[in-house]
Amino acid sequence: MDFALTDEQEMIVETVRSFVERELVPHEDEVERLGDVQPELVAEIRGRSLAAGIYAANMPVELGGGGLDNLTMALVDRAFGWTSYALHYVVARPSNILQACTGDQVEEYLLPTIRGERVDCLAMSEPGAGSDLAGLTTRAVRDGDEWVVTGQKVWTSGGHMAQKGMLIARTDPEAPKHQGITYFAIDMDQPGVEVRPLREMTGQALFNEVFLDEARVPHDAVIGGLGAGWAVANTTLTVERASLGGGGKHPISVPPGPIAGRLQKRVGDFTDRANRGPDGEGGRGMGTDAMINLARAAGNADDLIVRQEIVKLHILGEVNRLNMLRAKSGGSRTGAEGNLAKLSMSEMVRQSREVGNLIIGADGMLAASESATGGVVQEVTVFSPAPAIYGGTDQVQRNIIGERVLGLPKEPGPPKGTPFRELLQN
Repeated sequence: MDFALTDEQEMIVETVRSFVERELVPHEDEVERLGDVQPELVAEIRGRSLAAGIYAANMPVELGGGGLDNLTMALVDRAFGWTSYALHYVVARPSNILQACTGDQVEEYLLPTIRGERVDCLAMSEPGAGSDLAGLTTRAVRDGDEWVVTGQKVWTSGGHMAQKGMLIARTDPEAPKHQGITYFAIDMDQPGVEVRPLREMTGQALFNEVFLDEARVPHDAVIGGLGAGWAVANTTLTVERASLGGGGKHPISVPPGPIAGRLQKRVGDFTDRANRGPDGEGGRGMGTDAMINLARAAGNADDLIVRQEIVKLHILGEVNRLNMLRAKSGGSRTGAEGNLAKLSMSEMVRQSREVGNLIIGADGMLAASESATGGVVQEVTVFSPAPAIYGGTDQVQRNIIGERVLGLPKEPGPPKGTPFRELLQN
């Protein structure tokens, strides 16, 4: 199947890209050009922020989205590249919990993130519950119309920028471990919640520890129903893994919300940023275009081995992109598309690390600040072990694919219905 953009789609995305890079509102002449091609798309974009109209294009129109199908959104995302993903600075991706929210919860928890007014984080992993996330021990105890939450979370991306945490906690230790978990939207700015940054070997602190000491969350903030948190969390993780390994270009991740203090800036202010640091792409590897430019600058773009390795990187990216487009079009789905994308992303980061160091040679042994080639390769190199760990390790992804898709036997363990309280704790 040919997933290339049609001439009509190319004209749409090229026109939209031109005004996204400059400002949030299109010029009238560009609106007219779009209208000549596809009026339906213009109708969804006009009158909305680009965050709601394009980046959240697959969300319902009544929520400020474009109401577009997943395949169309994937094509737009692909063509926008960095510009599309720069819209992180005004929007979170809340669509993963849309189906679990009630009417009032849509207004309270989803719309503020779409508008960029609030940032949410995922408070899921724990020191003893990473790969085996369902083994979490953070507990929530009912107290009237509230729940009292005590425990610890770790590797919480963006926790220092977040006003809300999408938190899973154990509400019934007598139930089997996958059934006694509930999904909450908890206020991060309250007594009993302490966020501590985790400094990485890159020098950045993108992740955090979160300590919960009798923090409170109203019962109305239960999402998906009492004891149904594992199902909602699985949807969240599937979306996260597909996003991490998505088939588009690598994103510039710019935190939105009031704490970051960027809501008055234009998307275009971030699209030309240096390709590194906490808002850069170092943690996602370097794409083919960046490698070609690096090789030209280093004077070895004609080296046959360098060219061969760049082609390998390009092939990895294209196979993953086509696989994701196939999945979004609804064809031949396996149920493991997010897991496959996550594995592909890990491999692409490793390949970009190897190709980058092949290109710059001995310069790769220098600190980024001393490098004659800008330090981007060093950034990728130091961060490269992380993608195989965060968002679910590569080993966990392979287990999920093996057990749920290929039907391989599960690891031996206690019966599925064993109460959590009776299980050995990590």
